[in-house]
Amino acid sequence: MSEKLQLLDRLLSGYGRVMVAYSGGVDSAFLLARANAALGASCLGVIADSPSLARGELSAALELAGNIGARVDVVHTDEFSDPQYLANTPDRCYFCKSALFTVMEGLAVERGFPVLAYGENSDDMRQVRPGRRAAEEFEVAAPLRDAGLTKGEIREASRAMGLPTAEKPASPCLSSRIPHGTPVTLEALVRVERGETALRTMGFKIFRVRDHGDLARIEFAREEFGSYDDPGMRGRIESALRAAGYARVERDPKPYGAGPAP
Repeated sequence: MSEKLQLLDRLLSGYGRVMVAYSGGVDSAFLLARANAALGASCLGVIADSPSLARGELSAALELAGNIGARVDVVHTDEFSDPQYLANTPDRCYFCKSALFTVMEGLAVERGFPVLAYGENSDDMRQVRPGRRAAEEFEVAAPLRDAGLTKGEIREASRAMGLPTAEKPASPCLSSRIPHGTPVTLEALVRVERGETALRTMGFKIFRVRDHGDLARIEFAREEFGSYDDPGMRGRIESALRAAGYARVERDPKPYGAGPAP
C-alpha cells in the first residue's frame, strides 16, 4: 500500500492548489487530511449544507476538519429547488453532485483553485454510482481512485493517521432513506433524522431508518438484532420513533447491508 500512498501524494502535490468535496465520511476525510498535509493552505475543503445532511454529521465533519488543521468552507446547494432531485429517481445522486460541483466550480474560479477533487475510491468503480457522471461532466479529479486505493486500504491508512473516520460506518445522506420513486420532502428528512438520532443515543451504531410515510422500517446490522429484540428496548425504540413522527415501527427481517427492503 505504501506505493499507492506515495502515488496519491504525488498526485496531490502536482495539483498545486486543490478544492476537495468534503462530507466527513471515510473517503473524503482521508482525502482532505492527505491533501492538507501535502499542500497546506493550498488545499480547501468544501462541505455542502443542505436538508439532506444531518446536523450531527455537519458538526462532526467541521470538528474533524479543525482537528486536521484543514480549511473548510460551508456552502449551500440548491438541489431542493430541482424537481429532478426531489422526484427521487435512481439517479438522484447525479443531481445532488451536480448541484455541489456547480457551486464548487464557481468558488474555484473566484478563489483560484484549478483542480476540484472528490473521494471516489477504486472499489467504487465496481458499483453504479450516478454521482460519477456528474464528476466526469465537471472534470472533478478522483485521486484516491487513480492511486488504486480500496476502501479497506483507506481505512487502514486513516487508522495510521489517527483519523476517527477509520472506523466510521457508511453515512450516506438522509434522502437515501426514502425509497426511489417516493418524492423527497423536508418532513420525511426531519422524521428520519430525529429517529436515527434517537437510536444513536440508545447505543445503536449500524442501522438505517427507512421512511415509508407513517411507517418507519428499521434496518439493523445483524449483531444489533439482539438489542432490538429485548422487549424493554423495543418499547423505547417505538416510543422514540413515534415521537419522531411515525405511527408504525417495524424491524426489517433482513440485516442492514443485505439489500433493499421491498
